[in-house]
Amino acid sequence: MPLSSFPITRRWPPQYPDRLQLYSLPTPNGVKVSIMLEETGLPYEPHLVDFSKDDQKTEEFVSLNPNGKIPAIIDPDGPGGKPLGLFESGAILQYLAEKTGKLLPADPAALWQTIQWLHFQMAFVGPMFGQVGFFHKFAGKDYEDKRPRERYVAESRRLLEVLEARLTGRTWIMGDAYTIADMAIFPWVRNLIGFYEAGELVGIANFPHVTRVLDAFLARPAVLRGVAIPTAAEPS
Repeated sequence: MPLSSFPITRRWPPQYPDRLQLYSLPTPNGVKVSIMLEETGLPYEPHLVDFSKDDQKTEEFVSLNPNGKIPAIIDPDGPGGKPLGLFESGAILQYLAEKTGKLLPADPAALWQTIQWLHFQMAFVGPMFGQVGFFHKFAGKDYEDKRPRERYVAESRRLLEVLEARLTGRTWIMGDAYTIADMAIFPWVRNLIGFYEAGELVGIANFPHVTRVLDAFLARPAVLRGVAIPTAAEPS
């Protein structure tokens, strides 16, 4: 089955159809996958999904991700050598880790512990930190009732406490091994204290192990590249 059988390729024609196709935006969920691709060295072609133009709502994009969110991928060399389309950043991280044999422990117990922290990010860290951003920096900041903001700030602090306890005495979430769990969690920590400007609000100074590991994460060359992908200048 050629890539042309995917309707999304009509809006974002691939220049390199033999490479994995990434449809994304440099948001916390988006850069998880670009960082993973940079870490693994898997050849890929990024396409910018421009929310200011409602690209995510177009028929072509929704044909790949009916939920209308980024990121999404098409792997031309999926299982059995057949193209595979996927959405949901956590599922994509796990798929790419298994495909490349990288950034996911081989030991079954450690593997499932890594997956549990991946799900922790998907279920709690992303949604809660995102709500803090909405109520602190975006439209929600103008709401007279501050109880929603207080609720999400308190929950975000609790999640940071969970992470702080986990990282005490550990280099990464899983100990000495850097994994897709770190790749899922730390773009959101970066966004919370950077783009959302909520570091003081959540008391980030009270979580030295979280900030230590964030600094180590942001020092990785693949992370430095991945957080800026895709850009408007890239093929789209």
